Amino acid sequence: MTDRGYQLRSGIYGVCVGDALGVPAEFRSRKELRECPVTGMTGWGTHRQPEGTWSDDGSMTLCLAQSIGETGGIHTHDIMDRFLEWFEDGKYSPWGERFDCGHTVAQALFRYKEGAVPVLCGGNQRTSNGNGSLMRILPMAYYLSARYGTDLTGSAKAMDMTHKVSGLTHRHPIAQSACGIYVNIAARLLAGTDKTAAVQEGVSASVGWYRRHEKFEEALPVWEPLLDTVSLAEKPEREIGSSGYVVDTLIASLWCLLTTDSYRECLLKAVNLGEDTDTTGAVAGGLAGLVYGYGGIPRDWLDALKGKPVIEKACKAMERGEDEEENDGIFG
Repeated sequence: MTDRGYQLRSGIYGVCVGDALGVPAEFRSRKELRECPVTGMTGWGTHRQPEGTWSDDGSMTLCLAQSIGETGGIHTHDIMDRFLEWFEDGKYSPWGERFDCGHTVAQALFRYKEGAVPVLCGGNQRTSNGNGSLMRILPMAYYLSARYGTDLTGSAKAMDMTHKVSGLTHRHPIAQSACGIYVNIAARLLAGTDKTAAVQEGVSASVGWYRRHEKFEEALPVWEPLLDTVSLAEKPEREIGSSGYVVDTLIASLWCLLTTDSYRECLLKAVNLGEDTDTTGAVAGGLAGLVYGYGGIPRDWLDALKGKPVIEKACKAMERGEDEEENDGIFG
């Protein structure tokens, strides 16, 4: 396995394992999980799926990864076509069957089927700020950091591509900026920056960029808690939300990353926050995978993970696509 291949698997498997860990506990309350916590990979539960089954978070991440790998760029029609293959036919899933999908994602896919331009399919209302674009955005960090380096805020094109890929399903500035912050943190982790510095620098650079762009004025207040990494890490659990709201998901994921010292510890902390357990697990898992590496993901969790050939196909596609740097920009 090449170094790049290892990095790809660290993040992509990190997402899918985190998703699978959280699937059986989705919608359970924090109080319930405090009394009967998730301690490892389990099955059945909320969605009645076997142990190690990942859901929409993993599937949509793989759709994006495989599209980037096979086209060598960001082709919005191709990405949306793959999302539809997953939504309608169960492709890019462990069992060839979809069992979970957020309302905002479903609405965007219906608009696409009706002929809407891909980058205008996503909801742009304040109520459209679920975590359905954040949960799948990690592949953009690989694509963009290979072309624009560690600080993606230095390129208007890199930021625009991130926002447009978010906007395929989630077009409000809050959801788009959540993706921008996440990808900027991930790009620093890919460069070997330690986790605390990666979060501090990624948030600071991103929020600074958003302050200079009027479109994102509405999003600025929600990211204030992220600017002081020390204060974020010191927050008590009761101040950390775990709903499907994208702000809750990003803050919870970074809090879990900053306050733990291993992939296992980070993910168990994330999932046991309750509510949207699979997505908090997926979002935290992608970053924790980059911090601790593929080798840091518990072997028993990897052994239990279903659909590994589907994950491998996407990773290999992205690995091959690394040479296609001439495809630089958004394509229809």
